[in-house]
Amino acid sequence: MPRTLHVKKGDTVVVISGKEKGSKGKVIYTKPERNRVAVERLNMVKRHRRPSQKFPTGGIVEKEQPFDASNVTLVCPKCSEAIRAKRHVLDTGKTMRRCPGCGEDFE
Repeated sequence: MPRTLHVKKGDTVVVISGKEKGSKGKVIYTKPERNRVAVERLNMVKRHRRPSQKFPTGGIVEKEQPFDASNVTLVCPKCSEAIRAKRHVLDTGKTMRRCPGCGEDFE
Protein backbone atom coordinates (compact mmCIF):
# COMPACT_ATOMS: atom_id res chain seq x y z
CA MET A 1 0.00 0.00 0.00
CA PRO A 2 1.53 3.36 -1.01
CA ARG A 3 2.24 5.88 1.69
CA THR A 4 0.81 9.38 1.63
CA LEU A 5 2.28 12.54 3.10
CA HIS A 6 0.52 15.50 4.67
CA VAL A 7 2.22 17.86 2.18
CA LYS A 8 2.36 17.90 -1.63
CA LYS A 9 4.68 19.37 -4.24
CA GLY A 10 4.11 23.12 -4.43
CA ASP A 11 2.81 23.53 -0.84
CA THR A 12 4.30 26.20 1.38
CA VAL A 13 5.68 24.71 4.59
CA VAL A 14 7.46 25.86 7.74
CA VAL A 15 10.24 23.84 9.37
CA ILE A 16 9.41 23.00 12.99
CA SER A 17 12.65 21.33 14.13
CA GLY A 18 16.34 21.17 13.30
CA LYS A 19 18.86 23.78 12.19
CA GLU A 20 16.38 25.40 9.74
CA LYS A 21 13.64 25.77 12.41
CA GLY A 22 11.23 28.62 11.66
CA SER A 23 12.13 28.88 7.96
CA LYS A 24 9.40 28.89 5.31
CA GLY A 25 9.71 27.50 1.81
CA LYS A 26 8.01 25.74 -1.08
CA VAL A 27 8.10 21.94 -1.44
CA ILE A 28 10.13 20.99 -4.55
CA TYR A 29 9.56 17.24 -4.45
CA THR A 30 8.40 14.49 -2.10
CA LYS A 31 9.56 10.92 -1.56
CA PRO A 32 6.65 9.21 0.22
CA GLU A 33 8.35 5.81 0.29
CA ARG A 34 11.15 7.32 2.42
CA ASN A 35 8.95 9.90 4.23
CA ARG A 36 11.07 12.80 2.91
CA VAL A 37 10.34 16.26 1.47
CA ALA A 38 12.76 18.73 -0.15
CA VAL A 39 12.11 22.43 0.46
CA GLU A 40 13.30 25.19 -1.86
CA ARG A 41 16.56 26.86 -0.69
CA LEU A 42 16.54 25.07 2.70
CA ASN A 43 18.92 22.40 4.03
CA MET A 44 21.48 23.17 1.30
CA VAL A 45 24.49 20.86 0.89
CA LYS A 46 27.51 21.00 -1.39
CA ARG A 47 28.26 18.09 -3.69
CA HIS A 48 31.35 17.60 -5.82
CA ARG A 49 30.54 16.82 -9.47
CA ARG A 50 32.87 15.08 -11.83
CA PRO A 51 32.90 16.59 -15.36
CA SER A 52 30.40 14.90 -17.69
CA GLN A 53 28.45 15.74 -20.83
CA LYS A 54 25.68 17.25 -18.71
CA PHE A 55 28.14 19.22 -16.49
CA PRO A 56 31.22 19.81 -18.70
CA THR A 57 33.10 21.86 -16.11
CA GLY A 58 32.21 19.76 -13.07
CA GLY A 59 32.92 21.53 -9.77
CA ILE A 60 31.00 22.03 -6.55
CA VAL A 61 27.19 22.10 -6.84
CA GLU A 62 24.78 23.22 -4.11
CA LYS A 63 21.48 21.38 -3.83
CA GLU A 64 18.60 20.85 -1.40
CA GLN A 65 18.79 17.83 0.85
CA PRO A 66 15.36 16.39 1.77
CA PHE A 67 13.94 16.73 5.30
CA ASP A 68 12.00 14.09 7.15
CA ALA A 69 8.33 14.91 6.56
CA SER A 70 7.68 15.07 10.32
CA ASN A 71 9.98 18.12 10.56
CA VAL A 72 7.74 20.32 8.41
CA THR A 73 4.17 21.51 8.79
CA LEU A 74 1.78 22.99 6.27
CA VAL A 75 1.12 26.75 6.00
CA CYS A 76 -2.45 27.83 5.16
CA PRO A 77 -2.45 29.80 1.89
CA LYS A 78 -5.21 32.14 3.15
CA CYS A 79 -4.32 32.94 6.77
CA SER A 80 -0.53 32.20 6.52
CA GLU A 81 -0.54 30.22 9.77
CA ALA A 82 1.23 26.92 10.40
CA ILE A 83 -1.57 24.34 10.58
CA ARG A 84 -2.37 20.67 10.89
CA ALA A 85 -4.74 20.28 7.95
CA LYS A 86 -7.94 18.26 8.29
CA ARG A 87 -9.34 16.03 5.53
CA HIS A 88 -12.77 17.07 4.27
CA VAL A 89 -14.97 15.16 1.79
CA LEU A 90 -17.01 17.35 -0.56
CA ASP A 91 -20.50 16.48 -1.89
CA THR A 92 -18.87 15.39 -5.16
CA GLY A 93 -16.80 12.79 -3.29
CA LYS A 94 -13.52 14.64 -3.72
CA THR A 95 -11.27 14.88 -0.66
CA MET A 96 -9.87 18.32 0.16
CA ARG A 97 -7.62 19.65 2.92
CA ARG A 98 -9.17 22.24 5.24
CA CYS A 99 -7.57 24.81 7.53
CA PRO A 100 -9.03 24.35 11.02
CA GLY A 101 -8.51 28.05 11.80
CA CYS A 102 -10.12 29.89 8.89
CA GLY A 103 -12.10 27.01 7.32
CA GLU A 104 -10.49 27.48 3.88
CA ASP A 105 -10.44 24.42 1.57
CA PHE A 106 -7.36 23.91 -0.59
CA GLU A 107 -5.95 21.24 -2.92
